[in-house]
Formats: sequence, structure tokens, C-alpha cells
Amino acid sequence: TKKDPSGGKYDATKIQVLEGVDAVRKRPAMYIGDTTLRGLHHLVYEVVDNSIDEALAGHATRVEVSINSDGSCSVTDDGRGIPVDMHKTQKKSALEVVMTTLHAGGKFDNKAYRVSGGLHGVGVSCTNALSEWCSVEVRRDGKIWAQRYEKGRAASKVIEKGKTKERGTTVTFLPDKEIFEKIDFSFEILSNRLRELAYLNKGVRVAIRDERIKKDIKEHVFIYKGGISEFVQYVNRSKNPLHRKIFYVDRLKDTVEVEAALQYNDSYSEDVFSFANNINTIEGGTHLSGFKTSLTRATNQYAKNKNLLKDMEGLSGVDLTEGLAAVISVKVPRPQFEGQTKTKLGNGEVEGIVYSVIYEALTTFFEENPSVANKIVEKAALACRAREAAR
Repeated sequence: TKKDPSGGKYDATKIQVLEGVDAVRKRPAMYIGDTTLRGLHHLVYEVVDNSIDEALAGHATRVEVSINSDGSCSVTDDGRGIPVDMHKTQKKSALEVVMTTLHAGGKFDNKAYRVSGGLHGVGVSCTNALSEWCSVEVRRDGKIWAQRYEKGRAASKVIEKGKTKERGTTVTFLPDKEIFEKIDFSFEILSNRLRELAYLNKGVRVAIRDERIKKDIKEHVFIYKGGISEFVQYVNRSKNPLHRKIFYVDRLKDTVEVEAALQYNDSYSEDVFSFANNINTIEGGTHLSGFKTSLTRATNQYAKNKNLLKDMEGLSGVDLTEGLAAVISVKVPRPQFEGQTKTKLGNGEVEGIVYSVIYEALTTFFEENPSVANKIVEKAALACRAREAAR
């Protein structure tokens, strides 16, 4: 065994306490997933999610991301602007508190935001902590306020820069090369996430601009009136849909908004995306299981009523995933996510709410569109027979 350099001594002197931004800089992966490309882009998402939360609350109509010529990134919205007045207990501007203090934010009590993706108060302060520098401009109450930070700590006071009739916030940051393996934002990766957000927030204008190559400035503007039904259309753009009509439901039940859309195609792959408060829950959770259970039960119920299965006992969830393109999005006042990167939703009550909304809506949809329902049952029955034969 290797020799312990401390001679085996383990006492109080060995116990370290990392305060705030030091903790983020020492163990960044705990907060942003990793320090590769995924973590680098997560820095942008944390800032964008705050702007989207403003849109969710009905205070913003546009979110703009810019990859600047110096490699930094700016996120601008036309929301209410981060408060700049003095914080009573912290004895400094609320802007500085939000930007430099972990677990400080406006989303703990559901008063400033009924529904939000930012929950832990560590999002934008993590982006700041892992940046070489960061500057924020706030437009509110007719004035422009600004502050600069370096490695998560204030490098200037909050200063008043001038007057304006506009409102909103702009956060610009340059990721720290001491933390990240490579500092090179991908226009495509960011575009895909921003397109998603535009689908999930119908009517909100989401734009991205890449100014790194002056001769070739790239730009995308996303705005969708049809919400996630247009998202499903986009997922199926290079496939052959089995039916033209897309199933779509958007309903509020017990304070939870459930929005879902689905359309089958003739492929054998499954493209199901789940979101909670606009956050892509790549590991699923209770909203996804509620959706899948209701799809299985509603389809089986329809097939039995119309006697379409004949010699078969019933269709399983696996049979119904072949060729399925679907999006399930929930807006929950008090979401419970696993970890800071929020990849899985854990709220138990959401499963039942999603199940009842989708089951009811699908049952009605199948009755009103029998030709669509028949095609779905036929496709799943074929998958079931193939699975049985293979076994």
C-alpha cells in the first residue's frame, strides 16, 4: 500500500469548510454535471432558464443569446430586471446577492414566480463562479444598472449607467479556462436547446446569434404559436407519419399544467421527450411514467371496445413505443428534481395528474378519430406479434 503523506493523522485540522463560490470552483461537476462540452453549455442554460422563467411568469416576450467575438456569451431578456435595491439582511444590492450567493433567489416561495425551472438559487451564481469574468446590466424603473464580477466575486459596485425606457437583464460571461477543458460554444448545441424552449413556451421569441466569424454571422429566430404539437412535427420531419392529425392536449389540473402531443411514424424507433418547468428531464420521472401508462391503457381500452385485438391478450407499453414521437411537458409549482442538473422529476402527485389528463384526452381523441386510433393499434399489434415470434 502507498504511504499516507500525513502519517495517518486525521483530526480537526483536516476538515475543510468551502464557502459559496469556492465550493463550486472546487467541485464544479456537482453543480453543472461535468467540465466538458456538456457542462460548458450548461452555464448558458442556467442563465437562459432565468429569462425563460420570466416569460413563464408572463413578464418577458423575448430571450436572445449571443456568442460574442471574444468567445464570451450574452443572454438578454425583456423581463422585469433583477432587483437592484438593498437586501435587508445581506446589506448589499439584491443583484450582487443573486449573482454571488449560493441558494439566493426569488423562487423559493412561489410569490414572485408561480412556476419556475430555477429552484435552488444556485444557477446563475454557478455560471458566475465558473467564469473568468461576468458582467450584468439591468434595465428597470427607467434606469440602467451594472456590475462586474471575477471568478464569482464582485469586482465593482453596482453602478447607475444611464437612463432607459426599456427593461430586462443582460448577463455576459466568459467561462474560466482554469475550469473547462475547452471554451468553444457550439452554435448547433445551443440552437437545439433554444428551439426546444421556443416550442415549450408558445409565442415567446427565442433567438441566437454567433458573431465569432465576422464574414459568416449565423442567426436563428424561433417562435412557435402551436407549442409542442409543432415540436412533434419537427421530430417527425424526416419520417413518414402514420396519421396527419397530431394528438395535442393542454390542461390545468390541481395547479399542474399538463401539455402533451404525439404522432406515430412508420419507423421502429422511439422519440419521446419529457420536460418539467421547461427543463429537459433526460432521465424521465413521474410525468413520463404517467404519460406512458395512460397511453397503454387508453389504447388497450379502445382496442378491446372495438374488438381489434381478437387473438391477443393486450398491448404492452413496449409495443406502443415503436414509431412513437411524443413530447410531454408539465409546469409544476413545487417540482422535486434529483440533483442540481435536474435530469429527473420526482413529484409523486404528478404521475396521477398526468395519467388522468392524458387518459381522458386520448380516449376522446380515439373516439373522434377512429382512423388514427386504428392505425396506432395496428402498428402496436404488429410490434407485439414480432416480439412474440422472436421470443
